[in-house]
Amino acid sequence: MIAVAGAAVVTGCGGGSSDNASSGTSGAGGTSGAGGTSGAGGTSASSGGAGGATKLTGAGATFPFPLYSQWFSTYNKARGVQINYQSIGSGAGIKQLAAQTVDFGASDAPVDDAGIAKMPSPIVHIPTVGGAVVLAYNLPDAPKSLKMTGADAANLFLGKITKWNDPALAKSNPGVALPDKAVTIAHRSDGSGTTNIFTNYLAAVSPEWKSKPGAGKSVAWPVGIGGKGNDGVAGIIKQTPGAIGYVELAYAKKNNISYALVQNKAGQFVEPGPASVTAAAQASASALASDVRAPIANASAPGAYPIAGFTYILAYKKQRDAAKGAALKSFLKWAMTDGQKDAEGLLYAPLPASVVAQNQKTIDSIS
Repeated sequence: MIAVAGAAVVTGCGGGSSDNASSGTSGAGGTSGAGGTSGAGGTSASSGGAGGATKLTGAGATFPFPLYSQWFSTYNKARGVQINYQSIGSGAGIKQLAAQTVDFGASDAPVDDAGIAKMPSPIVHIPTVGGAVVLAYNLPDAPKSLKMTGADAANLFLGKITKWNDPALAKSNPGVALPDKAVTIAHRSDGSGTTNIFTNYLAAVSPEWKSKPGAGKSVAWPVGIGGKGNDGVAGIIKQTPGAIGYVELAYAKKNNISYALVQNKAGQFVEPGPASVTAAAQASASALASDVRAPIANASAPGAYPIAGFTYILAYKKQRDAAKGAALKSFLKWAMTDGQKDAEGLLYAPLPASVVAQNQKTIDSIS
């Protein structure tokens, strides 16, 4: 279930539950699942199981899919609420939220003010956890934790480093015998919040990247092969000796793919993980207090992993269906308390207490 990003469907019937994750994904036009959805006018309320539990549908980011799958299963068993989530990418999730074909969207790329203004009505951002985007690579016989600077990363994805034994990579890895092997770049082909986190990092460390491809959910990649979702990029890397790409940490771990230690703003080569992502979030506390959409990438703290970001659940502030709105609020409150306990075990970073407090106020504002 973790190695592939697809549909997480959790159903409730009486006192029991069954969990199913399929490897397929639906298109951007609509979601599938036991709950069913109505057309562009919004989702229809429906009852799940003998107890009459409300069903919710969501769509979006692949980045948090391993955690969300566990959350929805656990929550169903505890509360009898069925949540059907289509892991189809942040861009597609935002489109479905705008079309009102789902009850919530999910994205690692927050919606900017201009995008919010285009929505049918105001939306709120609820960061759920933090995560690390890693530079995962397939280089047989090389160390599992090569070191890379920000310049190395940018020049690889700009197509300026084309061989693994390039002098720049050799300088970052003294004493390591790097092979005379061609580099194959793997990137996302779909609109992606993971891409947003990664390209914002590249733009922060490379003026050339900032002025050329730039940052966002989709960019014009100078080189490389595209894959859909974190699972698609992981698949390209795993099947292609010499490949390097960017994926959420859990996808690298579960697919047994090596990943780099990336040099942070303080000059340290940092292991990605919950602790180093938490350090990035804590270093960004002032900016987050003003706006939870503030980036946490390339933070200045010594222990901060530089390619870090939050993932968000997006919802309409004014809900069209009172029962579903109440069910969504209850789930979000659970995610801010009990749900946070699951994060580290799946390699995500629990939210700082200050962000949880901000979220609680935002959740209370949903009506």
